[in-house]
Amino acid sequence: MVDSDSDSDSCLGYNYLRDCKRSHDIHHILPPTSALYTLLLLCFSALLILATAFYLFFLMEETSIFIVLWSSLLPALLVKLLLRNTIISKESVVVMPAFGVQLETHYAGGKISRRFIPVDKILKPLLLECVTPVTCYWNLSLIVRGEPELISVFKGLRPPATMLVPIWKALCAATDREEENSNITVEDGRYS
Repeated sequence: MVDSDSDSDSCLGYNYLRDCKRSHDIHHILPPTSALYTLLLLCFSALLILATAFYLFFLMEETSIFIVLWSSLLPALLVKLLLRNTIISKESVVVMPAFGVQLETHYAGGKISRRFIPVDKILKPLLLECVTPVTCYWNLSLIVRGEPELISVFKGLRPPATMLVPIWKALCAATDREEENSNITVEDGRYS
């Protein structure tokens, strides 16, 4: 029998899913989905491709069908490349207390970016409030031994603090070494 606990929450359009098992704890953050944005982008892409084909086929004299097909294929490929690595469909944090933390970013085009950080290199997880002249948001970051900068857990999403707190607590529990974390020093621009 596998011990499993699932939890979900929704806030400000973001969806939070948690799957807790004996050996690992998975936290998923799904961004707000805008069906209107996707529909408009799809219509604009189709319109661009049709306009190119119409121009080449009807307005230019003596145009071969291969030029029309190639000219229609090129904008379609450009739109596909633009959408492949820009729209984030899900970001996940896999906490494995015995091994480390895996940060995953799933893109709409199917690409998945993963980064694994061993638990012995994580000095401390931080829940930070980031203030800019335009906006204010919460960020979950990790202080990692040997890295010159903080590592942000979520690359492209800015989920609300209510969704970051359970992930922060799971990271704190996985890296429960209070006596070591109290002596964090910076040498040559790197944490140790």
